[in-house]
Amino acid sequence: MEKVKSSIPGILICLAIAVAGWLLGKTFPIVGGPVFGILIGMLLGVFVKDKTIFKSGTAFVSKKVLQYAVILLGFGLNLQVILQTGRQSLPIIVSTICTSLIVAFIIHKLAKVPGKTATLIGVGSSICGGSAIAATAPVIDADDEEVAQAISVIFLFNVLAALFFPMLGGALGFDTTSGDAFGIFAGTAVNDTSSVTATASTWDSLYGLGSQTLDKAVTVKLTRTLAIIPITLVLAIVRAKKEKDGKNTFSFKRAFPMFIAWFVCASIITTICVSLGIPADVFSPLKTLSKFFIVLAMSAIGFNTDIVKLVRNGAKPIFLGACCWAAITVVSLTMQHLLGIW
Repeated sequence: MEKVKSSIPGILICLAIAVAGWLLGKTFPIVGGPVFGILIGMLLGVFVKDKTIFKSGTAFVSKKVLQYAVILLGFGLNLQVILQTGRQSLPIIVSTICTSLIVAFIIHKLAKVPGKTATLIGVGSSICGGSAIAATAPVIDADDEEVAQAISVIFLFNVLAALFFPMLGGALGFDTTSGDAFGIFAGTAVNDTSSVTATASTWDSLYGLGSQTLDKAVTVKLTRTLAIIPITLVLAIVRAKKEKDGKNTFSFKRAFPMFIAWFVCASIITTICVSLGIPADVFSPLKTLSKFFIVLAMSAIGFNTDIVKLVRNGAKPIFLGACCWAAITVVSLTMQHLLGIW
């Protein structure tokens, strides 16, 4: 009971920040609630010199609530729809994910970017931005500053993609009578869901396609989200093997992140229910709660982050993010061309 009471101040301040971040994210979707949560949290943290009273609550929010957000994210995944409509984009998705992770590893070695930061940026760039970072951070035991650094880098290139990709698509001669080609491009080359939505919607608006591009892009994006499962499992196994000592043997059960298992269960529940005729909209409140939990967790992370240190150490992570972003863009376009989609 005493532990619960000590957590209340930290939870309340995170909640206040998250509500503000959520509302601003709704007003400016190209930025998104998680980024606003981190920014407001960091700014507020500058003025709070002694954070001892908030420590227990912010630690709970940044760790446990982050895991709950990932679990609830599963209720937005209908595996049957993804397998049916995402098959066309699967080779491109696999190629871009592998490319981003390889590039992140190479730049990590050459530029000496900290390993956990490089992992978060590589995974966030290749899979689904903030959601992938949220899933990966607990598995590799990344601290708040590493998560904030990765989210900040992903945000920068999300904004650039949303602004420039529609112009790039027009310059490259993408089909303007159908949203399929550009939708696949947006779904595979843009990191975060909000920015995928903004990029695809811009293309629909430019060429009067209704929601053709948006529908395709979101389906491709959801297919990418499934890569969270194998990536986090591999990272968990690698970490467990590194941490074992002479007395302990490797245990898959100990390495397995249980919140990922619940994420899979949530996806299966959604798939079964929808196949039985239950409307997918039934799960909308849980999907919304998942998004709010991510904003809530990012608020805690921002509050605990040293903004001066973040800026001082930002050059190398931004360079790594730029390399991942450029490589994913090139590979996505190349694969589409080879497969005859564009």
